[in-house]
Amino acid sequence: MTAAAIGRPRGTFTGSQSGRARTWIGLLGLLALLATAIVLSLTLGSNALSLDAVVDVLRGGGSPEARYVVEELRLPRTVTGLVVGAALGAAGALIQAFTRNPLADPGILGVNAGAAFAVAIGVAFLGMRDIADLVWLAFLGALVVTVAVYVIGSSGRGAADPIRLTLAGVALGAVFSGITTGLTLSDPDAFEHLRSWNAGSLLGRGFDLLLPVLPFVGLAVLGALLLAPGLNAVALGEDIARSQGANIAGIRIGVVLAVTMLAGVSTALAGPISFIGLMVPHVARWVFGVDQRKILPVSIVLAPAIVLLSDVLGRLLIAPAEIPVGIVTAFVGAPVLIALARRAKASAPS
Repeated sequence: MTAAAIGRPRGTFTGSQSGRARTWIGLLGLLALLATAIVLSLTLGSNALSLDAVVDVLRGGGSPEARYVVEELRLPRTVTGLVVGAALGAAGALIQAFTRNPLADPGILGVNAGAAFAVAIGVAFLGMRDIADLVWLAFLGALVVTVAVYVIGSSGRGAADPIRLTLAGVALGAVFSGITTGLTLSDPDAFEHLRSWNAGSLLGRGFDLLLPVLPFVGLAVLGALLLAPGLNAVALGEDIARSQGANIAGIRIGVVLAVTMLAGVSTALAGPISFIGLMVPHVARWVFGVDQRKILPVSIVLAPAIVLLSDVLGRLLIAPAEIPVGIVTAFVGAPVLIALARRAKASAPS
């Protein structure tokens, strides 16, 4: 692929009128999908509300019951779904572009396993039960494991490269996942209240958990967008990227830090939610081409819509009980990913 091809990804962002029309139609469709997902998340559930009732509450009115449902339950849950989805989408797009591996997802660097391991340590040995404390512990675990992955991947001859980082992440992730499973089985009663977190859930997530970690997500998303041009250069090969003035070491460090913050915060808030970071960049490439300057913002918009729609589906399937969103995304994401993988345009990140 040539530099010109990076600047004009295949079949989408060309100068042709049909290419521009397809781009605008796709962007408008994404925004409409996200708006629909937000409305459904605020209105549907075991206690369904009309859109007028939700609007009345947002304006400061409405019945006491409607205010409780919207303000205490659904609004924080919806905003958390937006943040978690955007973080997973951006992390997935970053790690696939960085490793040039279409099967990569945020968990490939051991981030999810590190977060879960830290939570297991807190519950088993420190007696921690409050989810507000466990959020910070999970974020710390994600950070520590990612640093360990980078150190291991950088050891030996030469600097860290995507293959070595991937191998280190998979290896450490497997080790910590095994330890976490052992701790969970050793004391089932202590981990009982974390069952929904382990399955990936937005239930009970309030602004008190979300607001303290929101700056980390905002900073990481901004960094991801700034890294996009450099990732386009890296897609041509490191030698060519260096000849174009790309700072390969800086891009590596930036991607690792951004993925750590994005995947760490999302896992800390909602638990491990599978397939979003893996599937969404494929959809973005299929519709919008291979330019990372487009894939990243598209993933940031599309992933929250899928998370919210999956959450709504989980509320309705066995109402008044719920299916955690992480289980729904696995059931929905697997067949979608298989279908996309059969398409040539969705099969490679570069």
